[in-house]
Amino acid sequence: MGDKKTDNKRQGSDEYAHLTPLFREMASLDEDDPRRADVRDELVTGHLPLAEHIAQRFSGKGIAKDDLVQVASVGLIHAVDRFDPEQGTDFLSYAVPTVMGEVRRHFRDYSWPMRVPRRLQELRISLNRAGAELSQRLGRPPTDAELAEHLGITEAEVLEGHEARQAYRAVSLDEAAYGDDEGPRLAESVGEEDSALGLVDDHESLVPLIQELSEREQKILALRYYGDMTQTQIAEEVGISQMHVSRLLHRTLDELREGLDRPAEGT
Repeated sequence: MGDKKTDNKRQGSDEYAHLTPLFREMASLDEDDPRRADVRDELVTGHLPLAEHIAQRFSGKGIAKDDLVQVASVGLIHAVDRFDPEQGTDFLSYAVPTVMGEVRRHFRDYSWPMRVPRRLQELRISLNRAGAELSQRLGRPPTDAELAEHLGITEAEVLEGHEARQAYRAVSLDEAAYGDDEGPRLAESVGEEDSALGLVDDHESLVPLIQELSEREQKILALRYYGDMTQTQIAEEVGISQMHVSRLLHRTLDELREGLDRPAEGT
């Protein structure tokens, strides 16, 4: 078995052997030397099969392979940038744990259905381990106080960790609310869409359109729809004829309707 691993490692080293001199060349070049960027690109491109191989090892665990290849490639770039050929270590021995660490961090940060702070993700793991250890030692599930004492944290933090566990598993809305197959589904407890939400959307869309109107047009709108004044009263307030007020209102409302119907830029 050991000979096989040695052969595999030697084979991998041979595959990338032609790239080894480039690390010393890159290290000898100044940061602003154009040749340095070319050498760096050649090293990254040449070692991409390594990143793809590591991504393949982690595929099928809930994250798309293309995303894993991208993450592994980022880890490879970090490895190329940080590798020091003067340390006497071959690049593969340095790069493999670096790339795998990048992929594992990605799983830790993004494999949860809900985005959870890393501190809570690590706390959940610690609670799971402590719970298993204490259960074996005590012969029963530990209390929150016992978990807190064992981990050197507060009971409030233990409760935070318990809540974080709920985010690790997405629950279908078709599941029973209380674990009873005959009971109501979770979807039945979800509220309906508020009909007033459409009004909020219209309001937010109207604000910039109204701001584009002239000061007189804005005043007429305010007097008509907020002051609840008649066109005759508005005419007296603004100092124009009632017919002029009618035409301005009609034109302004048409412009606002057209503005609401107009597709947003970039859509």
